[in-house]
Amino acid sequence: MTQDELKALVGRAALDFVVPGTVVGVGTGSTVNCFIDALASIKHRIAGAVSSSVQSTLRLQSLGIKVFDANDLLSIPVYVDGADEIDHRGFMVKGGGAALTREKIVADLAERFVCIADESKLVETMGRFPVPVEVITMAAAQVARRFASAYGGVATLRAGVTTDNGNAILDVRGLSITDPLAMETEVNQWPGVVTVGVFARHRARVCLLGTAQGVRTIDFDR
Repeated sequence: MTQDELKALVGRAALDFVVPGTVVGVGTGSTVNCFIDALASIKHRIAGAVSSSVQSTLRLQSLGIKVFDANDLLSIPVYVDGADEIDHRGFMVKGGGAALTREKIVADLAERFVCIADESKLVETMGRFPVPVEVITMAAAQVARRFASAYGGVATLRAGVTTDNGNAILDVRGLSITDPLAMETEVNQWPGVVTVGVFARHRARVCLLGTAQGVRTIDFDR
């Protein structure tokens, strides 16, 4: 199967985790777009969606799916999103689509994070994919220096990209993330960091992995 076919496969498989009559958390990215398209086939069975990006909101609305403001929700049962990397504990690197802050906000509302990805995203140790960090622009150089001194990482500004929140993205290369929770906790305290794209506190509980043999379900709570 092609990568696009694998994305479509896991996007459809994620429908099994949607709770009828509820609001569904929807992430951002090409794999999530496949989920959104599949979600349209059962839109009459759900109350609507809460979205992590303007891009996903527009796609949902174009398919006739009501989009709720996160401020109007106390909780949701499920959040479905992709990952740039995911390890065997459900920790993830996310933010390739520059929506990491809003993704964490929606993930924080959810009782369960369902990750959808192709098998190339499953890794032993995260860091091969550049770790995105949303930063206040005036702090970009300062945060880059801290990554170099604290982790030996090389941070570069993602050219021409402004997040939905009006901020910049740094992409940090050369990392080996052996303690995702510790890194997330520390970096999020640095002045100027809005959030780092390490999802440890909001890790996946289930991963639907697209493989040549079909969808492999990994339950990290077992």
